[in-house]
Amino acid sequence: MLKKVMFFLLVIIIVAQFFSPDKNDGDIVSVDHFLVDTNPPDEVKDILLNNCFDCHSDHTRYPWYNSITPVNYWINSHVVEGKSHFNVSKWADYSDKKKDHKMEELIEEVKEKKMPLPSYTWTHHEADLTHDQIQEMVYWAQLVRFKYTLTPEPQ
Repeated sequence: MLKKVMFFLLVIIIVAQFFSPDKNDGDIVSVDHFLVDTNPPDEVKDILLNNCFDCHSDHTRYPWYNSITPVNYWINSHVVEGKSHFNVSKWADYSDKKKDHKMEELIEEVKEKKMPLPSYTWTHHEADLTHDQIQEMVYWAQLVRFKYTLTPEPQ
């Protein structure tokens, strides 16, 4: 009986490899408006490009293990959820009030070490932000927020 169950599970795993979620493979230029508008210093820009945009933009750089089901579904769920909270590729569509709020959330999440997600840093050790990197991100985001608080509301 155990052999039959194991064989059945093996067949399911093999068949599952032929199915995968749609990839988040938009163009990286979709982040350009965000980068121009927020003008991050080079250190922060590197952090954003290497640690944030995979889940918070329309362009994800997938690791080799994304070809394995069910891992690809797990990664996809992170990307979909990340984009639902904050998608820098949609930055131009956000109002100034929403941009300010998103930067406020970014500050909170980074300060509290909720971002990048621990599950992301398990496989991307370089994404585990140092104290100095957190301070750089927070300082930049505060400057960006200041810009939006000075922008007059449309009448």
